[in-house]
Amino acid sequence: MSFTIAIIGRPNVGKSTLFNRLVGQKLALVDDLPGVTRDRREGDARLGDLEFTIIDTAGLDEGAKGSLTARMQEQTEAAIAQADALFFVIDARIGLTPTDRAFADFARKANKPVLLIANKSEGKHGDAGAMESFALGLGDPIQISAEHGEGMGELYDALAKLMPEPVEEDEADDDEPLSEEEAATRPIRVAIVGRPNAGKSTLINHLLGEERLLTSPEAGTTRDSIAVEINWKGREFRVFDTAGLRRRSRIEEKLEKLSVADALRAVRFAEVVVMMMDSQNRFEEQDLRITDLIEREGRAVVLAVNKWDLMETKGGGAISGLRRDADHWLPQLKGVPIVAVSGLTGEGIDRLMQAIQDAYALWNRRVPTSALNRWFEQAVQANPPPAVSGRRLKLNYITQTKARPPSFVLFCSRADAIPQSYLRYLVNSMREAFDLPGTPVRITLREKANPFAHKRKRPS
Repeated sequence: MSFTIAIIGRPNVGKSTLFNRLVGQKLALVDDLPGVTRDRREGDARLGDLEFTIIDTAGLDEGAKGSLTARMQEQTEAAIAQADALFFVIDARIGLTPTDRAFADFARKANKPVLLIANKSEGKHGDAGAMESFALGLGDPIQISAEHGEGMGELYDALAKLMPEPVEEDEADDDEPLSEEEAATRPIRVAIVGRPNAGKSTLINHLLGEERLLTSPEAGTTRDSIAVEINWKGREFRVFDTAGLRRRSRIEEKLEKLSVADALRAVRFAEVVVMMMDSQNRFEEQDLRITDLIEREGRAVVLAVNKWDLMETKGGGAISGLRRDADHWLPQLKGVPIVAVSGLTGEGIDRLMQAIQDAYALWNRRVPTSALNRWFEQAVQANPPPAVSGRRLKLNYITQTKARPPSFVLFCSRADAIPQSYLRYLVNSMREAFDLPGTPVRITLREKANPFAHKRKRPS
């Protein structure tokens, strides 16, 4: 039986630091600037032998109806409704504020168990603020330091009293490899990336059918990389919304640097990356840089041209133009799937989700050895490698070493002399022969051992 806890409180009391402490990773962005967290983020937490789901929320704050601040509070309210219990966090060094008192009433009205946590209690300065918190009427404060790990024992004792007794389950052998059926039903990890304000969060909200992620015409609304679970026509996906990626020279604030690092981490852990572009400004330099980064990381790629509902011309000619542009600007991903979508209206969403599944299948593709050898002989005969410094290069054979992405080792003589243009020829020929459009293909060169290298040359 799962148990869910929402961490709530006013901005900058250390909620995200506590979240990171409990999940054992630096998942949530942390900064001295108030209001860093905007969307709610879930994680699998552990405290001693207690296992539960923890939700980090935006700081409770008042805002005009419809404003970004008000919608951040709506996200917090949704987390409270989802939770079985609440961690109400205050800053013990500052003591109680009017905002703390106002939102303590808010927490009481939730009618759920509340643990009052006086964070930043390290040293002598935290005691006075913790004593003040008795006035909130939420029980005895638990004095902790989320940053330094102090007071976790007291938090464990209080939490253990709230959680239900664990249910005995049959032991399973975790060492058993997954069957093909099990692998096919595992959630596909998908990261949605792109420049700021490309419509990434709007698209995910449409997939979910709810306003799960904050959206705004203002660029840079998303900061953390937020993961959501999506079931699309019976297939499970774990989709990561990420912060917009600007050129490095334009990134000045520390917080944006943290957001970009979080987005890049999401790319590295994804299996398929959807590169989202704005239909009004597509294939700009930053779009090409981001797509090249995805290819170098070896992720499966799908291009999504968003805000297609704003296009005046939408016929087959416009779609064909997208295909030509993609092959022209991204020759290293020739044939990469490109889909016109509208996150606002839902246009093209079915095609996008199918493209993600197809790209994932190609990314996992293994080429039969016999077919690989036949192709290799034909490709080398049709276009032999060039002679370098008057000496002929010899290509012996090729073998696939792994999938995800498809990776091959080519055994040859003088690996350092084979030109990159010839390797591009082999990759493009392989794409056509084995229907591998758009997925990264890796060819590593390895020199075949010389069986006579150990013998000494006879003296003349």
